[in-house]
Amino acid sequence: MKKQALRALAVLAALASGSAMAQKAGDWVVGAGWMHLAPQDSSQPLALTSPVATVVPGSGARVSNSDTLGLTAMYFIDSHWAVEGVLGVPPKFKLYGTGSLESVGEIGEARQWSPTVLGKYYFNDGDAKFRPYVGLGATYVWYSDVNLTPSLQGAMGKLLHAPAGATVTTAKLDGTFAPVANVGMAWQFDPHWGLSASVSYIPMKTTAKLTTTTVAGFPVATSQTKLTLNPIVPYVAVTYKF
Repeated sequence: MKKQALRALAVLAALASGSAMAQKAGDWVVGAGWMHLAPQDSSQPLALTSPVATVVPGSGARVSNSDTLGLTAMYFIDSHWAVEGVLGVPPKFKLYGTGSLESVGEIGEARQWSPTVLGKYYFNDGDAKFRPYVGLGATYVWYSDVNLTPSLQGAMGKLLHAPAGATVTTAKLDGTFAPVANVGMAWQFDPHWGLSASVSYIPMKTTAKLTTTTVAGFPVATSQTKLTLNPIVPYVAVTYKF
Protein backbone atom coordinates (compact mmCIF):
# COMPACT_ATOMS: atom_id res chain seq x y z
CA MET A 1 0.00 0.00 0.00
CA LYS A 2 2.83 2.37 0.86
CA LYS A 3 4.50 1.71 -2.51
CA GLN A 4 1.23 2.35 -4.36
CA ALA A 5 0.70 5.59 -2.45
CA LEU A 6 4.23 6.75 -3.28
CA ARG A 7 3.69 5.92 -6.96
CA ALA A 8 0.41 7.85 -6.97
CA LEU A 9 2.11 10.84 -5.37
CA ALA A 10 4.90 10.70 -7.98
CA VAL A 11 2.35 10.64 -10.81
CA LEU A 12 0.47 13.59 -9.32
CA ALA A 13 3.73 15.51 -8.90
CA ALA A 14 4.65 14.85 -12.53
CA LEU A 15 1.22 15.99 -13.71
CA ALA A 16 1.43 19.11 -11.58
CA SER A 17 4.88 19.85 -12.95
CA GLY A 18 3.67 19.44 -16.54
CA SER A 19 0.71 21.71 -15.92
CA ALA A 20 3.01 24.37 -14.48
CA MET A 21 5.16 24.18 -17.59
CA ALA A 22 2.16 24.48 -19.90
CA GLN A 23 1.60 27.53 -22.08
CA LYS A 24 -2.13 28.12 -22.14
CA ALA A 25 -4.74 30.78 -22.82
CA GLY A 26 -4.16 33.86 -20.71
CA ASP A 27 -0.44 33.34 -20.10
CA TRP A 28 1.93 36.30 -20.46
CA VAL A 29 5.59 35.81 -21.41
CA VAL A 30 8.10 38.65 -21.34
CA GLY A 31 11.65 38.49 -22.67
CA ALA A 32 14.88 40.46 -22.90
CA GLY A 33 18.05 39.68 -24.78
CA TRP A 34 20.54 40.29 -27.59
CA MET A 35 19.20 41.49 -30.94
CA HIS A 36 21.45 41.74 -34.00
CA LEU A 37 20.40 43.63 -37.13
CA ALA A 38 22.25 42.69 -40.32
CA PRO A 39 21.08 44.72 -43.36
CA GLN A 40 21.25 42.97 -46.74
CA ASP A 41 21.57 46.39 -48.30
CA SER A 42 21.94 48.07 -51.66
CA SER A 43 21.42 51.65 -52.87
CA GLN A 44 20.66 53.75 -55.90
CA PRO A 45 23.15 56.48 -56.97
CA LEU A 46 22.87 59.85 -55.26
CA ALA A 47 20.69 62.11 -57.42
CA LEU A 48 20.53 65.91 -57.28
CA THR A 49 16.88 66.98 -57.58
CA SER A 50 17.47 70.75 -57.63
CA PRO A 51 18.50 73.21 -58.91
CA VAL A 52 19.31 70.87 -61.81
CA ALA A 53 18.36 67.19 -61.88
CA THR A 54 21.45 65.04 -62.28
CA VAL A 55 22.94 61.78 -60.98
CA VAL A 56 26.33 61.40 -59.30
CA PRO A 57 27.81 58.53 -61.37
CA GLY A 58 28.84 55.40 -59.49
CA SER A 59 27.84 56.75 -56.09
CA GLY A 60 26.28 54.56 -53.42
CA ALA A 61 26.04 53.79 -49.72
CA ARG A 62 26.09 50.78 -47.41
CA VAL A 63 24.69 50.35 -43.90
CA SER A 64 26.57 48.80 -40.98
CA ASN A 65 25.33 45.97 -38.75
CA SER A 66 24.09 46.90 -35.30
CA ASP A 67 23.45 45.24 -31.91
CA THR A 68 20.92 46.26 -29.29
CA LEU A 69 18.79 45.12 -26.35
CA GLY A 70 15.53 43.56 -27.53
CA LEU A 71 12.39 43.52 -25.34
CA THR A 72 9.28 41.42 -25.96
CA ALA A 73 5.86 40.85 -24.40
CA MET A 74 3.63 37.99 -25.57
CA TYR A 75 0.05 36.91 -24.76
CA PHE A 76 -1.19 33.36 -25.42
CA ILE A 77 -4.67 33.27 -26.98
CA ASP A 78 -4.65 29.47 -26.53
CA SER A 79 -1.91 26.86 -26.16
CA HIS A 80 -0.76 27.33 -29.78
CA TRP A 81 -1.58 30.89 -30.88
CA ALA A 82 0.03 33.99 -29.38
CA VAL A 83 0.40 37.70 -30.08
CA GLU A 84 3.78 39.32 -29.42
CA GLY A 85 4.97 42.91 -29.29
CA VAL A 86 8.66 43.63 -29.90
CA LEU A 87 10.27 46.89 -28.82
CA GLY A 88 13.95 47.34 -28.10
CA VAL A 89 16.49 50.07 -27.48
CA PRO A 90 16.72 51.86 -30.87
CA PRO A 91 19.93 50.64 -32.55
CA LYS A 92 22.37 53.07 -34.16
CA PHE A 93 23.44 52.42 -37.75
CA LYS A 94 26.40 53.95 -39.57
CA LEU A 95 26.33 54.70 -43.30
CA TYR A 96 29.44 54.47 -45.48
CA GLY A 97 30.05 55.72 -49.00
CA THR A 98 30.60 53.20 -51.79
CA GLY A 99 31.69 53.50 -55.41
CA SER A 100 32.63 57.09 -56.22
CA LEU A 101 31.85 58.03 -52.59
CA GLU A 102 34.03 55.31 -51.04
CA SER A 103 36.87 57.77 -50.38
CA VAL A 104 34.50 59.79 -48.16
CA GLY A 105 34.32 56.88 -45.66
CA GLU A 106 31.62 57.22 -43.04
CA ILE A 107 28.95 59.58 -44.32
CA GLY A 108 26.47 59.58 -41.45
CA GLU A 109 24.57 57.75 -38.74
CA ALA A 110 20.98 57.34 -37.56
CA ARG A 111 18.89 55.56 -34.93
CA GLN A 112 16.16 53.19 -36.09
CA TRP A 113 12.82 52.79 -34.31
CA SER A 114 10.86 49.70 -35.35
CA PRO A 115 8.08 48.55 -32.96
CA THR A 116 6.72 45.23 -34.23
CA VAL A 117 3.58 43.15 -33.72
CA LEU A 118 3.68 39.41 -34.54
CA GLY A 119 1.08 36.65 -34.67
CA LYS A 120 2.86 33.42 -33.68
CA TYR A 121 1.97 29.72 -33.89
CA TYR A 122 3.68 27.28 -31.49
CA PHE A 123 4.09 23.63 -32.46
CA ASN A 124 3.98 20.66 -30.01
CA ASP A 125 1.62 20.46 -27.05
CA GLY A 126 1.31 23.34 -24.63
CA ASP A 127 3.05 21.32 -21.88
CA ALA A 128 6.12 20.51 -24.01
CA LYS A 129 9.38 22.04 -22.81
CA PHE A 130 10.70 22.53 -26.36
CA ARG A 131 8.43 24.27 -28.90
CA PRO A 132 9.34 25.52 -32.40
CA TYR A 133 7.25 28.41 -33.72
CA VAL A 134 6.61 30.57 -36.75
CA GLY A 135 5.38 34.14 -36.84
CA LEU A 136 4.13 36.78 -39.24
CA GLY A 137 3.48 40.44 -38.57
CA ALA A 138 4.33 44.03 -39.39
CA THR A 139 6.48 46.92 -38.22
CA TYR A 140 6.58 50.65 -38.71
CA VAL A 141 10.13 51.94 -39.08
CA TRP A 142 11.28 55.52 -38.58
CA TYR A 143 14.59 57.24 -37.84
CA SER A 144 15.92 59.84 -35.43
CA ASP A 145 19.29 61.45 -34.65
CA VAL A 146 20.25 61.55 -38.34
CA ASN A 147 23.68 63.17 -38.53
CA LEU A 148 26.07 63.64 -41.46
CA THR A 149 29.84 63.57 -41.04
CA PRO A 150 32.18 66.51 -41.82
CA SER A 151 33.66 64.41 -44.64
CA LEU A 152 30.28 64.22 -46.38
CA GLN A 153 29.72 67.93 -45.74
CA GLY A 154 32.97 68.63 -47.60
CA ALA A 155 32.09 66.22 -50.42
CA MET A 156 28.70 67.90 -50.95
CA GLY A 157 30.36 71.32 -51.02
CA LYS A 158 32.82 70.15 -53.72
CA LEU A 159 29.99 68.56 -55.69
CA LEU A 160 28.14 71.89 -55.69
CA HIS A 161 31.33 73.89 -56.38
CA ALA A 162 30.91 75.83 -53.15
CA PRO A 163 33.82 77.24 -51.09
CA ALA A 164 34.96 75.07 -48.18
CA GLY A 165 32.72 75.57 -45.15
CA ALA A 166 30.19 77.68 -47.09
CA THR A 167 27.38 75.08 -47.09
CA VAL A 168 25.60 72.85 -44.59
CA THR A 169 23.83 69.60 -45.55
CA THR A 170 21.14 67.91 -43.44
CA ALA A 171 19.35 64.62 -44.07
CA LYS A 172 16.00 62.97 -43.39
CA LEU A 173 15.11 59.27 -43.79
CA ASP A 174 11.53 58.40 -44.71
CA GLY A 175 9.51 56.15 -42.40
CA THR A 176 7.81 53.05 -43.79
CA PHE A 177 5.59 50.07 -42.94
CA ALA A 178 7.11 46.64 -43.60
CA PRO A 179 6.10 42.98 -43.19
CA VAL A 180 8.02 40.73 -40.78
CA ALA A 181 8.54 36.96 -41.13
CA ASN A 182 9.78 35.11 -38.05
CA VAL A 183 10.86 31.55 -37.14
CA GLY A 184 12.29 30.28 -33.87
CA MET A 185 12.23 27.93 -30.91
CA ALA A 186 11.40 28.23 -27.21
CA TRP A 187 12.64 26.15 -24.30
CA GLN A 188 10.71 26.33 -21.00
CA PHE A 189 13.12 24.84 -18.45
CA ASP A 190 11.06 25.54 -15.32
CA PRO A 191 7.52 26.82 -14.58
CA HIS A 192 8.55 30.45 -15.10
CA TRP A 193 11.94 30.77 -16.80
CA GLY A 194 12.85 29.89 -20.38
CA LEU A 195 14.99 30.68 -23.40
CA SER A 196 13.94 31.77 -26.88
CA ALA A 197 15.92 32.06 -30.11
CA SER A 198 14.55 33.36 -33.40
CA VAL A 199 15.43 34.87 -36.76
CA SER A 200 13.30 37.52 -38.50
CA TYR A 201 13.42 38.92 -42.02
CA ILE A 202 12.12 42.41 -42.82
CA PRO A 203 11.91 43.46 -46.51
CA MET A 204 12.07 47.25 -46.40
CA LYS A 205 13.31 50.36 -48.21
CA THR A 206 13.77 54.01 -47.31
CA THR A 207 14.60 57.24 -49.12
CA ALA A 208 17.33 59.50 -47.77
CA LYS A 209 16.57 63.15 -48.62
CA LEU A 210 19.39 65.68 -48.32
CA THR A 211 19.00 69.46 -48.15
CA THR A 212 22.00 71.73 -48.67
CA THR A 213 21.90 75.39 -47.63
CA THR A 214 24.36 78.20 -47.14
CA VAL A 215 25.61 78.77 -43.60
CA ALA A 216 23.08 81.62 -43.42
CA GLY A 217 20.26 79.19 -44.30
CA PHE A 218 19.59 80.05 -47.96
CA PRO A 219 18.70 76.99 -50.10
CA VAL A 220 21.39 75.71 -52.45
CA ALA A 221 20.36 72.21 -53.55
CA THR A 222 18.36 69.10 -52.71
CA SER A 223 19.34 65.49 -53.40
CA GLN A 224 18.24 61.98 -52.53
CA THR A 225 19.06 58.29 -52.72
CA LYS A 226 16.96 55.16 -52.17
CA LEU A 227 18.28 52.50 -49.79
CA THR A 228 17.17 48.85 -49.72
CA LEU A 229 17.84 47.48 -46.22
CA ASN A 230 16.13 44.03 -45.92
CA PRO A 231 17.66 43.21 -42.51
CA ILE A 232 18.01 39.71 -41.10
CA VAL A 233 17.45 39.91 -37.33
CA PRO A 234 18.63 37.12 -34.98
CA TYR A 235 17.29 37.41 -31.42
CA VAL A 236 18.23 35.39 -28.32
CA ALA A 237 16.34 36.12 -25.09
CA VAL A 238 15.72 34.98 -21.55
CA THR A 239 11.95 34.72 -20.95
CA TYR A 240 9.69 34.77 -17.89
CA LYS A 241 6.14 33.38 -17.88
CA PHE A 242 3.42 34.78 -15.61
